[in-house]
Amino acid sequence: MSTVTVRPLQQSDHAEWRRLWTAYLTFYETRLPEEVYASTWQRLFTDGEFEPRGFLALLDGKPVGLVHYLYHRSCWSLVNNCYLQDLFADSHIRGKGVGAALIAAVKDEAAKIGVKNVYWMTHETNATARRLYDHVARRTGFIEYDLL
Repeated sequence: MSTVTVRPLQQSDHAEWRRLWTAYLTFYETRLPEEVYASTWQRLFTDGEFEPRGFLALLDGKPVGLVHYLYHRSCWSLVNNCYLQDLFADSHIRGKGVGAALIAAVKDEAAKIGVKNVYWMTHETNATARRLYDHVARRTGFIEYDLL
C-alpha cells in the first residue's frame, strides 16, 4: 500500500511546485503571468505573519499534491484565521488520501499557533473535491461575492 507523506515546501521543490500549481490553475481554467509565479514562489519563503506558506504531498516519495495557506486577522477573534487557499492533487491519485492529508497538515500547523479556524472555498461544480470536503469539514452555507 502506498504511503502519503506531507512536508513543508522546500526551495528545491520549485519544479514540482510549478508543475502542480500550473495543473491546479489549468483545472480552474486560469493562467497567471510569469511575474505572479515568481512572486508567489518568493513569498512562500518570506518571513512574515501574513505571507503564504505551503506543503507538498508525496506518494511513495514522488510529489503528487500541494496546498497553500495563509493566516489573517479577523474582527471576530483574538487569534488569526487560516485560509487554505489552493489545494491540488494529481488527477491520477485522487481518492488515495492526498487531499485529506494536506488539509490535516494545514490544520495541525495552524493548531501549533493556536489557530482553530481553518477554512476554504471551492467551485460549486467541483464535485470530486466537495465529496472530500463534505467528509472532513462542515459546510457553512456562506456564499462568496467578488467585486471585480
